[in-house]
Amino acid sequence: MTMNTPREIFANYISKQGLRNTQQRDDILAAFFSSEKHITVEELFSVVKTKNPAIGYATVHRNLNLLCECGLADEIKIGKQKARYEPKFGQKHHDHLICLRCGKFTEVINSKIEKLQDKLAEENGFMPVRHKLEIYGICRECR
Repeated sequence: MTMNTPREIFANYISKQGLRNTQQRDDILAAFFSSEKHITVEELFSVVKTKNPAIGYATVHRNLNLLCECGLADEIKIGKQKARYEPKFGQKHHDHLICLRCGKFTEVINSKIEKLQDKLAEENGFMPVRHKLEIYGICRECR
C-alpha cells in the first residue's frame, strides 16, 4: 500500500508506535501543513488552540516530535533560539540561509551545490542518505 498523504503516513506511523489517531492529532497535522512559515511549537499551539481549545501545549510538542520521527517534518535549531519546524512532505529539497540577528530563514535551491555534495560523498566512498545545509550569517535587512 502506497501512502500518498501526510495524514496516511502519520496515521500509519503512530499506529506502529502503538498510539491512537485522535482528533487532536488531526488538528495538529492540519495546522502544521497549512502553516506557510517555519513554525515554533508555541506558534503552532496558538493556531491549534483556536480550533481545539482543550488541547495542551505538551500534546502539540509531542506530536511535532512524532512528525519529525516519521519524516514529515524537520526541526531547525539556531543556537539558543526556539526550535522551528517545517514540513518535508511534498517539498523540494532545499537549504537554508539563516540570519543570526532577526532569525529570518531564506530557502535556497542550488543544483551546483547539490552536485558538489554528491561528488564529495562519492570521492570519500560515502553513500549519503540525507543531508541539510544551513548557512548562518546576517541578512541584508539586518546589516
